[in-house]
Amino acid sequence: MADVFTPEKRSEVMSKIRSKNTRPEETVRKWLFNNGFRYRKNVAALPGKPDVVLPKYRAAIFVHGCFWHGHEGCRYFVVPKTRTEWWLAKINRNREKDEESRTLLALAGWKIFVVWECELRRKANAQIRLETLAAELKLLGLKERGIKQ
Repeated sequence: MADVFTPEKRSEVMSKIRSKNTRPEETVRKWLFNNGFRYRKNVAALPGKPDVVLPKYRAAIFVHGCFWHGHEGCRYFVVPKTRTEWWLAKINRNREKDEESRTLLALAGWKIFVVWECELRRKANAQIRLETLAAELKLLGLKERGIKQ
């Protein structure tokens, strides 16, 4: 199926997509704050500029959009029918940068978490995913203090 927008309109629509402070990021941050976690956002000094950084836990959280980061097996990741080669190259570059950032962070001793947009779409799923994230962070905090669980 051809694009329903003119090239000018498609350009305008795509230019409105934000790279930070997206709704999924805000969902994660709001939940973390309401549950007692304090964080910094978009820390440029760290590789990959993580969306959420919890210095106390030495943890970095990336909130990935399923389309932009090529979430395999996700219904929200659909390869566009137009300019397919260009889009696949872009998405693959994003994946490579993601992997490089995670590797550098891990080598520097950071714990990395990835939350996908699709995990936050439904309220019940979001609650489960964020509670799991919180449990992992709390366990990480206990390990940092030398407390065995």
